[in-house]
Amino acid sequence: MSVMPSAPYLRRITPAGWTVTAWLAGLAFTFLLRVRLPGQEQADVLAGVAFLRWDGLTLLALATALAVRGGLLLARRPAAALRHLLAAAVVGTTPLSVTAIPLAQYLAVDVALYVIAASRPAREANRALLLALGVPVAYLAVRLLSGWSVGTTGALAVGLTAAVAWLLGRFERQSRTHAEETRVRDAERAAERAVTAERLRVAREMHDTVAHSIGIVALQAGAARRVITTQPDAARQALAEIEAASRDTLAGLRRMVGALRTPDQDTGAEPSAPGDPHGAGPAGLPDMPGLDALDRLTALTAAAGVRLTVHRTGAPRPLPPDIDLSAFRLVQESVTNVVRHSGADSCTVTVDHRDPASLVVTVEDPGPRPGQERARTGGGSGHGLIGMRERVGLLHGRFEAGPRPAGGFRVTAHLPVPSPSTPASPSPST
Repeated sequence: MSVMPSAPYLRRITPAGWTVTAWLAGLAFTFLLRVRLPGQEQADVLAGVAFLRWDGLTLLALATALAVRGGLLLARRPAAALRHLLAAAVVGTTPLSVTAIPLAQYLAVDVALYVIAASRPAREANRALLLALGVPVAYLAVRLLSGWSVGTTGALAVGLTAAVAWLLGRFERQSRTHAEETRVRDAERAAERAVTAERLRVAREMHDTVAHSIGIVALQAGAARRVITTQPDAARQALAEIEAASRDTLAGLRRMVGALRTPDQDTGAEPSAPGDPHGAGPAGLPDMPGLDALDRLTALTAAAGVRLTVHRTGAPRPLPPDIDLSAFRLVQESVTNVVRHSGADSCTVTVDHRDPASLVVTVEDPGPRPGQERARTGGGSGHGLIGMRERVGLLHGRFEAGPRPAGGFRVTAHLPVPSPSTPASPSPST
């Protein structure tokens, strides 16, 4: 991972490039200090005796070679690179006739120290800092033992800049580590949210699949029990309906459990979108129904003793799979409530396609028959209406449910239908 500046034009320069550039900049600054520039009466620093002699120029060339070699090693062998750069600083200082290693000769070392502190483990970074601080101290010690003067202030400035470069590198590493930990935590939380959403989706599908069929089975079983001795043919018909509804429910549950148990195959391809016709349906659940299944729902409801009438207004059009599935589930759950709780003998489903930007589904019943008592408010847990409201909310639609002014109950859902150029709404299966 790069530890250099993030600007595009600066990111093209490698750590080796930055290190060599720092050495050459320091070398150029060293020369400029020792020559008289235009407007100056004299140079800022008096050039040493060997500075422009063949031996001084040879030492500077050798130091430059060491610095270039150190820059090339920085990415692969940072410890060796730092040793080469420190040697270059000492060799490059020798012909300058100064009392301490100048800051200009230590710029490349500071760059390498930053790179090591930002990219290497703490132990290696600490060793690099101790070595970078130890070389100026050792240089002063050799001069003291030789009886020469020393530049303590200059050595302190060199040590301070080295420490600052090291601290900046460690801060960069800690920032990247924190950003990575934050990314991992966010990914884990997203996974937890996905698991929770999947559990809610499975709960809704189980409720929608089972509640309707079990309600039909319960009503048919009650009817068969009442007429089994007086009307055997009617009882046999009711039992046949019970068998068909039970088989359909069992098949749906097997498909659902099978899809949940089947692990995703690592094919390298993107997973199918919810309801993808080339995939396995919403979230891997195959053969999920849509509004085309209303005729079969009508037959099942009629067998349970409730006459279901379906009205379609406007020209039917292809719907996104998630909206088609949700619309059917809303009708199925509403009709199940009518069969189980309303006491009505009929209900009406209206599917309105007139608005190209939305689909409006309405399910209403006229209320209980004479002698029947509506049990909508007294029985059931209310999870059906909650599930319908959640489905519509996930599609960014509008849901209304309540008594009709003339009696009975009405459920209305407005589901937005995206145009072909508009991204689809989030699927309720996610």
